[in-house]
Amino acid sequence: MTRSAAQDSATRRDFLKDSTVAALGAACLGGLAPLPGAYAGGDDLIRVGLVGCGGRGTGAAAQALSTKGKVKLVAVGDAFPDRIKSSLGAIQQELGDRAKELVDVPPERQFVGFDAFQKVIDSGIDLVILATPPGFRPQHFEAAVKAGKHVFMEKPVAVDAPGVRQVLAAAAEAKQKNLGVGVGLQRHHQDSYIQTIKRLQEGAIGDIQTMRAYWNDRGVWVVERQAGMTEMEYQMRNWYYFNWLCGDHICEQHIHNLDVCNWLKNAYPVRASGMGGRQVRTHKKFGEIFDHHAVEFEYADGSRLFSQCRHIEGCWSSVSEHAQGTKGSADIAAGIIRVNGQPEWKYQPEKGSRPKNPYQVEHDDLFASVRAGKPLNEAENGALSSMTAVLGRLATYSGKVVEWKDALASEMNLRPNSYDWQSNPPSMPDQEGWYAIAIPGSTKVV
Repeated sequence: MTRSAAQDSATRRDFLKDSTVAALGAACLGGLAPLPGAYAGGDDLIRVGLVGCGGRGTGAAAQALSTKGKVKLVAVGDAFPDRIKSSLGAIQQELGDRAKELVDVPPERQFVGFDAFQKVIDSGIDLVILATPPGFRPQHFEAAVKAGKHVFMEKPVAVDAPGVRQVLAAAAEAKQKNLGVGVGLQRHHQDSYIQTIKRLQEGAIGDIQTMRAYWNDRGVWVVERQAGMTEMEYQMRNWYYFNWLCGDHICEQHIHNLDVCNWLKNAYPVRASGMGGRQVRTHKKFGEIFDHHAVEFEYADGSRLFSQCRHIEGCWSSVSEHAQGTKGSADIAAGIIRVNGQPEWKYQPEKGSRPKNPYQVEHDDLFASVRAGKPLNEAENGALSSMTAVLGRLATYSGKVVEWKDALASEMNLRPNSYDWQSNPPSMPDQEGWYAIAIPGSTKVV
C-alpha cells in the first residue's frame, strides 16, 4: 500500500503553516514589494563574491566558476588574511589557464575581518557564496537577501532555533524578491539519489515504516593553540569543536543523511530522543562537542528514523541512508531497492555516461535557474533540515524527549555578544583549559 496525499500529514508546507515561523515570516514581509528581474540576464556576466575561504568555500567558488555562461569571481572575504591567500591560489590552480578570465580579485576587493561579509556583499556582486562556519550563516544570509543578492550557502544554515527562524524569514523574503538560493545539500542534485527517492516515493517498497541514517567516521582536523592567540581566534581556527560555530558534528555532517530521510518522507520529525557523549575524543583540544550521537526521530505518521553519527578512529565507518517499507527495503546511498528480500532495482547511470559530480551539478542548476529568471530557492528545506539536526543535538545533550515545536520556538541563542578578536566566545575554558560539556539529565536545551 502506498502513501496517499491525505496521509502526508506533516509535509514541508504544513510545518511552516502550523509553526510559529509562519507568523514570523509574514511579519518580516510586511509591505515588501518584489523586485522584478533581480537577475535574469541570460548569458550576461554573473559577478560572484566568496565569503569564507576555507576548503569548502574554495571548492564552491571553483565550481561556481565552472558553470555555463559568463561568470567571474570579483570579491572575497574571510576572518583571516592567510585563508584568502591560500584560497585564491587554490582556485587559480584548479581553473588553470581559465583563471585569467574568471578571477579578478585585486587587493582592494579582498576583505578581512568579521565585517568582511558585508563588504563583499556591497562590492558590486550579483551572487554570493556563503561558506564560513555555519554559526555565521543566518546573519550573512539575511544581509545578502536584504541587499538583493543571489546566494549559494553551505549547510547547515544555522546552529540553533533563533538562527533557523532568521533563515526562514530571509528565505521568504528571497522568494518575494525572486532571488536564487542554493544550499549545499548536494544529494538533491545527485542523479542516483533523485531516481532512488522518486521510486520510493512512488511506493516501490510500500509505506515507509523505519529509516536508518549514518555518518560514522574518524573525525576531522585540530589546529593547535599558538602563543598570542586570543580565545576568539583559537575557537575560530577550531570552529568544528564549538557549538556556536558548528552546532556539533551531528549538525555539520550528519545533516546530509537526516536531510535525505526528510526528503524521502517529504516531512520533518515531530520529536526526538537519544543519547551521546565523549567516549574517546576527550582531550580539551576537542572543545565542547560529543564524539557520538544516537537519535530516534519520530514523524507525524508514526514512522521512525534511527540515526547514528560518530567521530572515533578505528570503528565501523558508514555514511549512508536506508529505508524499510511494508513491501521491501532500500539502500538509498547505493541506489538499491529490494522487494520481498530480492533485488528489484539498482541505479545505473545512462549508458555511455559517467556519474556527474553533484557538487558541480548543484551550482550548474542554481546558475542556470538564475539565468532563466526562474531561480531555485532551497533555503526553506535547508533551514528545516538544519533544525532536524539541531533537534537531535538537543535530545542527546539533554537525554530527554524533545518536541519539534518546543525546539523550534526556543530562544536559546548560541551567538556571542559581540564579534571581535578580544571578545569572549559563548563557551570559555576554565583555568586548566577545559570546556563545559553537556550532561544528559541535567543540561537545559530549550
